[in-house]
Amino acid sequence: MRYQIKGEPMPVVICDLEGNETMICESGAMSWMTTNMEMETTGGGLGKMFGRMFSGENMFQNRYTAKGGPGQIAFASSFPGSIRAVEITPSSPVICQKKAFLASTEGVELSVYFQKRLGSGFFGGEGFVMQKLSGHGTAFIEIDGAVVEYQLEKGQQMLIDTGYLAMMDDTVTMEITQIKGVKNALLGGEGLFNTLVTGPGRILVQTMPMSNFASIIASLIPSKG
Repeated sequence: MRYQIKGEPMPVVICDLEGNETMICESGAMSWMTTNMEMETTGGGLGKMFGRMFSGENMFQNRYTAKGGPGQIAFASSFPGSIRAVEITPSSPVICQKKAFLASTEGVELSVYFQKRLGSGFFGGEGFVMQKLSGHGTAFIEIDGAVVEYQLEKGQQMLIDTGYLAMMDDTVTMEITQIKGVKNALLGGEGLFNTLVTGPGRILVQTMPMSNFASIIASLIPSKG
């Protein structure tokens, strides 16, 4: 499979497949394709279906296979931002925000990821339930806004406003922390919680979480009097 990503800030990934190569995507992610791409809708078992549902994705996935020769298929982002290609191996799974998964080559597994500290996750709101991409292949993830990448050393930490963490390596640990000080929490305008990530590993930070964008748009809509 060869690919090219075009068109930011409304990007699309265009994938050129050899005969009998297969791409997997969420329901509704396909944008255009050649006529020899054959679609099959699958669930993969109740466990995987419910796992995808809890991670923010559709219970069913679509498999597109190039039949009779090379084929092409494109997957467009659903929100202004970036598409990032991530290489997945059995030794290097990644953890993503909910709804980040766009498409992948065959062999990548999508499952639900729960924070180990359930209490902090519940009170932290976002970030409690995430997606885990494992297996072997290339995955394409959607990122809200632009993306900034950091490589954390072992024990190196970064504090991130909740909702801005788009992806992290499986080796990175995360914890939802409460902002210190009642005045800071109530009057600082930064919410009540932050996400503390600890290396080693790579993290991808996004510049405009969809939830923030929705709040800005909602604030500009006149209320009915």
